[in-house]
Amino acid sequence: MIIVNSVNSESQNYREELITVYEDSIRQTVSEAIIIEEPLSIRIDGSPYSLVMRSPGDEKAHVAGFCLSEGIIDHSSDMRNLSFCTEDGVNVATVSLTPDRKKKIADILDRKGFISQTSCGICGKEMAEDIRQILTPAPNNCRFATEEMFHGINLLPQHQQLHKKTRSAHAAMIFDKALTPLAFAEDVGRHNALDKAIGQVVLDQRLSDAVFGAMSSRLSYELVQKAARARLEVLIGISRPTALAIDLARSVNMTLASTKNRKLMIFCGQDRVFAA
Repeated sequence: MIIVNSVNSESQNYREELITVYEDSIRQTVSEAIIIEEPLSIRIDGSPYSLVMRSPGDEKAHVAGFCLSEGIIDHSSDMRNLSFCTEDGVNVATVSLTPDRKKKIADILDRKGFISQTSCGICGKEMAEDIRQILTPAPNNCRFATEEMFHGINLLPQHQQLHKKTRSAHAAMIFDKALTPLAFAEDVGRHNALDKAIGQVVLDQRLSDAVFGAMSSRLSYELVQKAARARLEVLIGISRPTALAIDLARSVNMTLASTKNRKLMIFCGQDRVFAA
């Protein structure tokens, strides 16, 4: 059983700022919602592991999703404790692992840097190989009609309250086979949004039900990696993926797609999608 101590799970994630706007050569002073970006230090069994820049809120889900992405955990039961505190103005999350899990991932904990490299992208063949080693191919348990693909991505704007206020937030949503939403998250960083959504599914112990992910962003290599760790069969975004992302998705049997203005593009895993 995980014991969670949280002091900042519902923090304000935007603030109002007075700004100057020129429209039709007319100057105005207006109040605008500005998204907040703050550091979160993640420690594993007391040792520093990563510092991520993110929007405050959903810390518990964020850390759980991040740990899954990194290969630190496979299930919520791998964590004994997940606690939060503030040190010198920086929010700190500390994850305590079970002894068996800590022993099993000793090589990951000994690495310098973190596997997903979410703040700077993937660098180096060795890092890419490390990622591939913690991924397993997705199963083939579902197929979706083209209209269902559109439905999944079109649900995102209905939930993006932070984006509506700030126009600066990315969003991620996780669905089951019936396209019933399992989790939704927003964050200043697209990778953080996906970590938070996946982490909520992990904490709800619904990871085995998660099959479809929708993103409000370009589908990069690190997003495919995170989706693959969650065993998602489909990942769709509103912008095209990179070539490296396609290569990784293909290697783990994932369907990768993007859509805009009723145009659906399937880059790999075409067999899971049919016209309807």
